Amino acid sequence: MSTETQAAAEQRMARAVEAMERDFQGVRTGRASTSLVERLTVDYYGTQTPLNQLAGISVPEAHQIVIQPWDRSVLGAIEKAIQKSDIGLVPNVDGTVVRLNIPPLTEERRKDLVKVVHKRMEEARVEIRNIRRDAADDLKKEERDGTVGADESHRQLEALQKTTDRFVSEVDRLGGVKEQEVLEV
Repeated sequence: MSTETQAAAEQRMARAVEAMERDFQGVRTGRASTSLVERLTVDYYGTQTPLNQLAGISVPEAHQIVIQPWDRSVLGAIEKAIQKSDIGLVPNVDGTVVRLNIPPLTEERRKDLVKVVHKRMEEARVEIRNIRRDAADDLKKEERDGTVGADESHRQLEALQKTTDRFVSEVDRLGGVKEQEVLEV
């Protein structure tokens, strides 16, 4: 049972790191990326729908995103969704497509984005530590129930801590890479 607890905790920690990586894709780095807008939700006939289900999103140039909706009537809703979002871009609508020009980042905006990256890194670390705590509680419960001996429980807790340290260092590594990407001029 305790190896199952260990494996389940490791899977959950890996998912926490993957979620953080997905969130990092939405952080602007001065160059265009479809991941900046594809997770935006648009009010499409009363239903909140992800933008990537309503339109084709492309990057024709390094500093421009083009959104071409399959239904022209949704252009206004896409424009509103982009304006309401916190990506800080102004949509240009020209009949059939929405163009987003990505301006170069100012030093102040870069520092703000680094703070966003650090905040998300800390959230991921907290999530990993909570997973460790839950798994450790399960292991201690097994020891109290007599299913696992004290020595085996201690070994499992050490292994759990090593796994936690490995995932926290992965969060730090990925965060450092993203921070360098944001600060790159």
